[in-house]
Amino acid sequence: MKDPRVARFAEILIDYSTRVRKGDVVLINAAGLEAVPLVKELYDLCLNRGAKYVEYCFSVPEIDRDFYNLATKQQLAHFPQHKLDFYKTLTVYIGIAAGDNTMVMANARQEAVVAYQKLTKPLIDQRVKHTRWVVTRYPTHAAAQDAKMSLEEYEDYLFSACCIDWAQESRKQDRLKKLIDKTDRIRIVAPDTDLSFSIKGLPGIKCDGRLNMPDGEVFSAPVRDSVEGYIRYNCPSIYQGKEFNGVRFEFSRGRIVAASADAGMGAALNKILDTDEGARYIGEFSLGINPGIRRPMRNTLFDEKIFGSIHLTPGQAYDECDNGNRSAVHWDLVKILADGGEIWFDDVLIQKDGFFVHQNLLDLNPA
Repeated sequence: MKDPRVARFAEILIDYSTRVRKGDVVLINAAGLEAVPLVKELYDLCLNRGAKYVEYCFSVPEIDRDFYNLATKQQLAHFPQHKLDFYKTLTVYIGIAAGDNTMVMANARQEAVVAYQKLTKPLIDQRVKHTRWVVTRYPTHAAAQDAKMSLEEYEDYLFSACCIDWAQESRKQDRLKKLIDKTDRIRIVAPDTDLSFSIKGLPGIKCDGRLNMPDGEVFSAPVRDSVEGYIRYNCPSIYQGKEFNGVRFEFSRGRIVAASADAGMGAALNKILDTDEGARYIGEFSLGINPGIRRPMRNTLFDEKIFGSIHLTPGQAYDECDNGNRSAVHWDLVKILADGGEIWFDDVLIQKDGFFVHQNLLDLNPA
């Protein structure tokens, strides 16, 4: 029996997020075979909206892992030009993650993963800069298990976070964006965290359902060398197939000068930060404001939108808010501020204990 929520979800992705219209060339790219119901709905809608050409493809993470573990240097160095040529014809890209094992890359050769990410970065640049794109998740047992939920509970959680009035949410975000635009100094104070930096001249960017789903954040970026202090993140993060908890950074002149993590993961953490020079600088600062996401799920696309959270991201800056940092890394590490956290904009208290207290931002708080 078809789930009507999947059809509604597909309509949001097609009609709001990517605005598919007559003449578009669309790629629906699913990582994991469990996404078939959503891919079918998306494919049918694209045809109904008049897209000129619609292609769908499925990748299997277990096979990708074999590539990283078995490929020779020559194979890792072969650039997939045919993919880039096809990507240059695209006007719309929809990416769906639906893996049945979120830890499948835990024992993949990380040097091969990093090398191939660097090699294929032009593919990502092409779709990010030259298509109307969105990336999302489809509910699977693996994702539900990571979130410590049943599949039914996870489905309810995902669809409640995604199937909302995004036009209304966008209007709510306007006030936070305007406040960020005129702010110079930001300070974040919380347990084992006291951090300050400047965002002067760097705009606030609304994330209102156009590029990620679920969405719900407003981001900027620190002036690259302005970050000072320390932060301990309190959300688990899976990166390059490994889980990191209790990640803690110390900053001096914008650079991460000390990094540690719980459970003996400090060496793996520092290896990621040594990918390149930019990996030890921050490329993004963001406030999570999705009213339907209130707890970590070990899934970055959700966790970075947790209401009352921030993420401070080592690595590559976004073009929309470019502080000049360049890196093959972009790692959204999340801290929830519900327990004793404060955010200050130019010595004005904006948020306390995970809720907005500034008069202009009260309507962002969950009802």
